[in-house]
Amino acid sequence: MTKSGPRKTSSLSSRCPLLRQAGRKCSYLRMPWDFWLIFFALGVLLPWRGRARMLKLLAMPHVSSMERLVLYASTIAFQWVAVAIVGWRVWVHGYTAEQLGLVVHGRTRLVTAAVMGAVIIGGLQWLNLRRIGRRIPVKSRGVMQAVAERILPQSAVELLPYLALAVTAGLCEEFLYRGFAMAALASAGLGAWLVVLVSSLLFGLAHSYQGKGGMVMTFVVGVVLGVSRLTYNSLVPAIFWHGAVDVVAGVAGTRYLVRNPMGSQEGNLRSEGE
Repeated sequence: MTKSGPRKTSSLSSRCPLLRQAGRKCSYLRMPWDFWLIFFALGVLLPWRGRARMLKLLAMPHVSSMERLVLYASTIAFQWVAVAIVGWRVWVHGYTAEQLGLVVHGRTRLVTAAVMGAVIIGGLQWLNLRRIGRRIPVKSRGVMQAVAERILPQSAVELLPYLALAVTAGLCEEFLYRGFAMAALASAGLGAWLVVLVSSLLFGLAHSYQGKGGMVMTFVVGVVLGVSRLTYNSLVPAIFWHGAVDVVAGVAGTRYLVRNPMGSQEGNLRSEGE
């Protein structure tokens, strides 16, 4: 099988050839057919699947612990299968580890950025969820509240599998959206800023099951993660930051948003009294 065009650029920070010519814009978009199928899956099939699963959960008066555990396990399996398929196709087309961000340039700098960024982003996520839990009435939280009550862990038994899911999402989703998607779009000729925006849009659509507000916030987070991918030419910081957001969502979200299974406001009253 012949190798496709990714070897024309050594990293995502490189602009496409047409951008080097004054007065001309990068207007072509050439990708292998299988990459188009992957982008169709990321932009259409995954959002549809997520919304369909969420509508099913929202239609249920109560989601049991076993149902949440099955949800976590099936999502973990699905994401790793997706990564395996995409990894196979990028390998076939000759993409390098550097193009996909699977490298470590300046270990101390990367680890510092990853850890410090995770602490800051995770802290902001915690403060935001605490603000929502304390200041916004349950009935005014809309889809976010319904989603939280159905998918966030509500016991220690559920928390460990959820944390495994959070780590999986940090690894797999970053490979799919900041690794594959950004590399493929850059190699197809898009400028760096457009690569970040398109990959972030796909990332937001994948979380459309969270409602319009959740999708917009996910898009913003995607932009931040995409910029980190360009800045460090590595997925390492983005993986840490993404994982921190999801881990804090499972811990703080349960603490400040989820009411106990009997439907009382004990959890919210506890948070308000802190």
